[in-house]
Amino acid sequence: MRFTETGLTGVWLVEPVASGDSRGSFARTFCTQEFEEHGLVTSFVQHSMSHSVMKHTLRGLHFQKAPHQEDKLVSCLRGAIWDVAVDLRPGSPTYLRWTGAVLSEDNRAQFYIPKGFAHGFQSLRDDSVVNYLISAPYSPAASTGVRYDDPAISVSWPAKPSVMSDKDMSWPLMQLEAA
Repeated sequence: MRFTETGLTGVWLVEPVASGDSRGSFARTFCTQEFEEHGLVTSFVQHSMSHSVMKHTLRGLHFQKAPHQEDKLVSCLRGAIWDVAVDLRPGSPTYLRWTGAVLSEDNRAQFYIPKGFAHGFQSLRDDSVVNYLISAPYSPAASTGVRYDDPAISVSWPAKPSVMSDKDMSWPLMQLEAA
């Protein structure tokens, strides 16, 4: 596997290194030793999947409040997505900055998103399936989010959303203190 640091501390792009022959190819997508060598979580207690029927479906930006924060390892099994992580760690030098990556069935890349980040994605193709490995059990009372179009964050999404949940459209804007 190839681990590439993003511009946000703790967020990694993890790419498989495939070997192939006449049968097709083989690549590791997870290795405890390699993840530990990069200081990443290796215990994922919940595995989840989402299916977006329409291109440009937007999900997010989601996170869980302490003490139920999550580390996530996200991959796209079918189709393609624009995956985004937003730094919500107070005091972080990259607070409210975001980074994104294309994850697809073609590139087989994964996005590692640590605790303290909001996560969201937009499907780039119809019929996209996303897989999540999550380090903490889902806690409905801790589940929250911020608006995908919050001007304090200014994520550059690939397109205007075609489909969003009412819940995702109603997340609050960030409440920033006046300077």
